[in-house]
Amino acid sequence: MKFVILAAVAAVAFAAPDRTYGAPSGSEESAEILKHDFVLEEDGRYNLEVETSNGISVAQHGSPDGPEGAVVKSGSYSYTAPDGTPVHVKFVADGNGYQPESNLLPVAPEFPHPIPQFVLDQIAKAAEEDRRSSSQRGYD
Repeated sequence: MKFVILAAVAAVAFAAPDRTYGAPSGSEESAEILKHDFVLEEDGRYNLEVETSNGISVAQHGSPDGPEGAVVKSGSYSYTAPDGTPVHVKFVADGNGYQPESNLLPVAPEFPHPIPQFVLDQIAKAAEEDRRSSSQRGYD
């Protein structure tokens, strides 16, 4: 029985994928951590600041002030996209979910937005047809 268990464990170990956690394959880029400050208070509040030599930075703070002790956090992060575009994101994560702000994120049109005239014409036509239909049935 011990041999069967040992054989099963060995089979699982040999079948496990070889995981390397470094730069993506084909990339020779590496970064050093220039700053890593993390302060955790006894009441659950925290502050985190990280900066790397390749321009990535993260700053956030949080506290367990959410419903049922959920952590509410806010902060920012920045990096340079592969195409060279600088990315800056501010965020809040609370009972309303994750709410990022960045000039690179798409923005929905303002509402109420102007309604095109052809739509207003169609609504008026449908209302007129409904009025005629109800008057022909004697509902007026």
